[in-house]
Amino acid sequence: MVSTPNQLDATAVATETRAGRLSVREVAQSVLERIELRDPAVRAWSHLDPEAVLASADGLDGRETRGLLHGVPVGVKDVINTRDMPTEHHTARYVGSVPGVDAACIDTLRSAGALLVGKTVTTEFAATNTGGPTRNPHDPERTPGGSSSGSGAAVADLQVAVALGTQTGGSTIRPASFTGVYALKPTWNSISREGLKMYSATCDTLGLYARSGRDLALLADVFHLDEPDRPLPTSLAGLRVGLCRTPAWDLAEPATREALATAAGVLRDGGAEVAELELPEIFEELPTVHRRILRREGRSAFLNEHLASPDLPAFFHEMVLGTDTVDSIGWPTGTPDVADFRAAYRVADRCRALYDDVASPFDVVLTPSAPGEAPIGIGNTGSSVFNSLWTLLQVPVVNVPGLVGPAGMPIGVSIVGRRYQDRLAVACAGLLGAAVAARTDDVAPSLPAMAAFR
Repeated sequence: MVSTPNQLDATAVATETRAGRLSVREVAQSVLERIELRDPAVRAWSHLDPEAVLASADGLDGRETRGLLHGVPVGVKDVINTRDMPTEHHTARYVGSVPGVDAACIDTLRSAGALLVGKTVTTEFAATNTGGPTRNPHDPERTPGGSSSGSGAAVADLQVAVALGTQTGGSTIRPASFTGVYALKPTWNSISREGLKMYSATCDTLGLYARSGRDLALLADVFHLDEPDRPLPTSLAGLRVGLCRTPAWDLAEPATREALATAAGVLRDGGAEVAELELPEIFEELPTVHRRILRREGRSAFLNEHLASPDLPAFFHEMVLGTDTVDSIGWPTGTPDVADFRAAYRVADRCRALYDDVASPFDVVLTPSAPGEAPIGIGNTGSSVFNSLWTLLQVPVVNVPGLVGPAGMPIGVSIVGRRYQDRLAVACAGLLGAAVAARTDDVAPSLPAMAAFR
């Protein structure tokens, strides 16, 4: 039972504040109280100024014009520029650095009336799998995922209704799976990346976290994502869903295998047509292609950091110098030359075009979000093996929460659309999430609701 404003999703907050039934200061106070209570355990924030949050709330309360996100509390991943808060990238060189100008996505959120609460923890430059201080709100001994560690954890723990992340491999979807929240990795370049730290020009994508499917639909309105080319579905009945286990299926743990089977069963029970989608053989090359492209694009993205910051982890220096033998998740890289990089881009381009064709018989595709439950330990943020393929293909992906593994931890599944069909993917994900919740509510309260009373 919702009793405090911090427990409301974004749609509910905006509805209440725009109607004058709830003040933004009340929202801010509730959020700050929750953070004060839980931050010692979760540690999602890299920067938080309660007085500034309250002042922003008062300013919003004084507005005559109220936008789509009026008063909605938002966390911002600390690789996204904010004019009035530090942007530190979780690295020594930028400690205390205040850009003085907002990233494009922050401009958009302010225009919509969002209440920016603070900056959330990221791994260094959102580029490594080395865990930071943030812990999984459902079990502090486990990672919340990364690199958008703080954003996923803050939304899951009811500290904010919405948070911004980024994804270059699996940095939005994996934390959402591990913490049990909705997340959208939109079509590449459908939301401006101006003002975000760059790693990979062809893979980096702004990510969105929320606690409901309707909130992702609201954010799609805020960011003017492409309008659907057909009426959006209002039920699962008649949906055509491709079940894609991906070439990484051998790495799926029993918990993920069961979650995917359960989600497929929920879809079928709701009247959807679920059929296997086997990707062509060339898609098996994509994990290697993705790593090579990141290595090539990271070489230019981090050249300045390599030159200016000799104390950076070796991963960054080796990427720039081309001397690395393994990448950030331990995969061998070998010593590719420029011909190998050109070949990688050719395969990526070919698979993007081919995916439009192989996925065309389906409305959306169902696939794993992560290998399993969040691993024990916070030193490593987990594997992106089930995410990097979709990131490289530049397609929209939505994590659907609600299922749990044997340790009682969240297990997400992903709904994938074709490029620029983000709203269809969001709508289908919301329908699946509601159906999953209806099935599991008879057994136990939802994970986000449980988190509220810890």
